[in-house]
Amino acid sequence: MTRAPDFVSLNGPDNVGKTTHLVRLAGQWDSFQSLGAVHEHDPEPWARVAVDGYARWWFETSTTVELTEMLLAGHAKRAAAREGGRTGLLDRGLPMLLAVAAATCVVKDGLTVGEAFKTVTGITGSRAATPETSILLLPSSDAERSYAITSAREGRPWTGIYPEYQKTLHAVLLHQVDHGAFTAVVDCEGRSLDAVHSDVLDCLGLSRLIDGSPR
Repeated sequence: MTRAPDFVSLNGPDNVGKTTHLVRLAGQWDSFQSLGAVHEHDPEPWARVAVDGYARWWFETSTTVELTEMLLAGHAKRAAAREGGRTGLLDRGLPMLLAVAAATCVVKDGLTVGEAFKTVTGITGSRAATPETSILLLPSSDAERSYAITSAREGRPWTGIYPEYQKTLHAVLLHQVDHGAFTAVVDCEGRSLDAVHSDVLDCLGLSRLIDGSPR
């Protein structure tokens, strides 16, 4: 990297390895600061909506505006926690949060992917301007195959609306790839953890850290 970005985010569906790679990154360069997920920085509203069932609120009673605003509020507080001169590591950056909101909008409101994105980006407005190097970890370039890979890693069947949501999310992520939403895309299908991590480092211009020694 000629200049370290303010934020680096790892993005992708459940069970693709985001947390694993973020932990490795945090130990490879002392200028990285782990900032985690949005709910960790704004826990009160998330705890409140979980009282009557988190999934019920997410997929049934919340509106797209409410969900998107909560994601954005947590994202803003997370960004504010970054220490000066360090690069914040994000578990799901802004493009992924928009994908989550859009996929939820599709399954709840019956919109097309394009219509859902128009709705979500309209809510987001200028708040999408946070400087971020966003890397998408893609289980497969095929949406059905991508879902099959990550659902098999869950260890138990996804139930209710969640399978439809996850399948939609995979399709939404591929839609974003087609529209250049991410800084870089790493194909993970059939590849080892080390090989994927090497690609992540390459995307950041930090291949020299592949031995794991801090700099």
